Amino acid sequence: MFEGLGRFIHRRCKPLLIVTLLFAVLSGVYGVGVFGDMKPGGFEDPKSESRRAALLAEKAFPQRAPDAVVVYRSDDKTVDDPSFQKAVVDKISSLPSSVVTGSAHFWMTKMPEQVSRDRHATYVALNLHGSDDNTKEESYKEVKDKLAVEGLETLRGGPVPTGHQAGEEIGKDLGTAEGFSFPVLFVLLVIVFGGLAAASLPLLVGGLSILGSMAVLRVIAQFTDVSVFAMSLVTVLGLAVAIDYGLLIVSRYREELERGHTGADALSRTVATAGRTVVVSGITVAVALFGMTFFPFAFLKSMAYGGVAAVVLSVFFSLIALPAALAAMGPRVNALSLRRKKRAAPASGEGPWYRLAHGLMRRPVAVSVVTLGVLLALAAPFLRIEFGANDARQLPNSAEGRQVHNIMERDFDGDGIKSIDSLLTLAGDAKSKEQGAELQAYADRLGKVPGAKGAQITGVEGTTARVSVKFDGVAVSTPSKNLVNKLREVPAPPGATAYFGGETAVFDDTLDALAETLPWMLLYIAIATYILLFLAFGSVLLPLKAIGMNLLSLSATFGILVWIFQDGHLADLLSFDPTGNIEPNMPIMLFALIFGLSMDYEVFLVSRIREQYDLLGEPTAAVATGLQSIGKLIVSAALLMCVPLAAMATSGVLTMTLFGVGMVIAILLDVFVVRILLVPAVMKLMGRAGWWAPGPLAKVYARYGIKETDGVPETPDANERVPVAS
Repeated sequence: MFEGLGRFIHRRCKPLLIVTLLFAVLSGVYGVGVFGDMKPGGFEDPKSESRRAALLAEKAFPQRAPDAVVVYRSDDKTVDDPSFQKAVVDKISSLPSSVVTGSAHFWMTKMPEQVSRDRHATYVALNLHGSDDNTKEESYKEVKDKLAVEGLETLRGGPVPTGHQAGEEIGKDLGTAEGFSFPVLFVLLVIVFGGLAAASLPLLVGGLSILGSMAVLRVIAQFTDVSVFAMSLVTVLGLAVAIDYGLLIVSRYREELERGHTGADALSRTVATAGRTVVVSGITVAVALFGMTFFPFAFLKSMAYGGVAAVVLSVFFSLIALPAALAAMGPRVNALSLRRKKRAAPASGEGPWYRLAHGLMRRPVAVSVVTLGVLLALAAPFLRIEFGANDARQLPNSAEGRQVHNIMERDFDGDGIKSIDSLLTLAGDAKSKEQGAELQAYADRLGKVPGAKGAQITGVEGTTARVSVKFDGVAVSTPSKNLVNKLREVPAPPGATAYFGGETAVFDDTLDALAETLPWMLLYIAIATYILLFLAFGSVLLPLKAIGMNLLSLSATFGILVWIFQDGHLADLLSFDPTGNIEPNMPIMLFALIFGLSMDYEVFLVSRIREQYDLLGEPTAAVATGLQSIGKLIVSAALLMCVPLAAMATSGVLTMTLFGVGMVIAILLDVFVVRILLVPAVMKLMGRAGWWAPGPLAKVYARYGIKETDGVPETPDANERVPVAS
């Protein structure tokens, strides 16, 4: 099939290129509107108890926890000055009640916590219309420019403004990353290919993939919420994966030209070999990314939508548009060469990758034990990971939300508005004497729970009531999460149902949803990946080896991330403030991405080894010649992929820094430690058993296997045959 596809593309290359150009224009025009259709947030489970509590609070009365915190400060006036009071109170009173559903300022609450120690500053807590992050941000956009008070310094912070500012910062950082990545990648591709013409082709695929993914996301956004964070994944992954696949296709085509094949023969052989590898690799990556749709969070679902779209389109354009361009260019793919003289191919057994492979396979046990020891040592910090939600510390110090956080920490005493709220639906009128007594008894019980600092009724309306529990410590932390679980064990008033809400309850529900769904995601990815790799390699053991090595690589990566971002090592070098925890959605997203991309390189390497095994019939020689033929390309692809990811790591937003650093670490570990060192040693230990499959499964592979070549493989040139090592 693939060989026939290559010949078809060669015959129809010009119409295909015209269609590709039209697609790029149309998707670019339509896709650019996706930024207006995407939503912020998406970190909450829409079916959780805390979400139900938020809906009850929105309907009955403003939420206790503020959506926005506005700091007002004067250098020469204190909050005791009547003009200071009048200016702030008048401003808050002028805000539309349809947007700002509640407010709390010092002259209303009389709480000393709302005044700075020097009494020159105060903060106002605002509740915004909406029951989720998306609608609240829309409300915030309506009033954010109406909050400033003339003569006073005004700073906007709190959960919703911080999220809004993070989205704007990420958008700016994405533009910077793209502007940096494309020229750097082009220069590196010129070095890899030694020519300008060939170097431009992988970037063509990357650009098409990004434009197409934007259009796909905009279509999806018409039917469901798509997080604004998805564009960061589309930009980075679309470019990185497309360059990987483009590098593989172009390299194989040039290799076929060097062997003397021309025209349709060269292209059909390229599509039948490298094209099949790209398809297997792309499906494997997409399968892993699709696993994020198992979770109820819009953030992870959006990452899955964007990631799958970017990978699938990268495969499509690598398989259709790129071969069409190669067919049109022919030998001119080597045009504009910057190398004066082509280096001669290494003689039999003299290639550096070949020698490295045999060196590793001479001591496979020692290499395996040492490598495994290093990976496990790196993974050790992962055992003590602490989860926590993003707050203003994810922003750079120049952001208003971060400045509000810093001022609150530095200039104010305590937190007068932090609480865990119990929203109750009662059997009768909340204002009746009987219900009032039951509510007060319930509040007294909550206030006596270890860790609580008292509880009080803070709202009654119809058959709905709210009891707020005070506590010390960080709202999003393990002790606070444990307190929520203890409070949930307290019996509600007779006939009533209690739903716990607030920042701490949302955090607890998030961890519960992740823990409940994660095993199913892992099972799905393991089964789907195993089936795909069996069809690619025809072995029952190699897929298990690949999955096991991926888990080792992932564990080591997560251990390093805990050491850096949770413990704070390298904080000065990477310009971030450690929070002492990791946002729980990030490991899930990184798992899906890293697992998929690790399989990307596994497919690249083992597919070439399988091709050599079919030619030579000897496992040791197959590993050595396979690594010799693909080793340089894998390293080049990995380094090229690290460019946009490293650019993302320079973001001023902590989550993006963690994402970029984590991906770079994972790719470098996977390629240089797992694929190059561990794979040859383990495959030497496995020997011929590595390629074994029982009779019935061998027949399945013979009939349905996704093989590198069609029919009987071509006999290699003399200098490609390598004698079996002793």
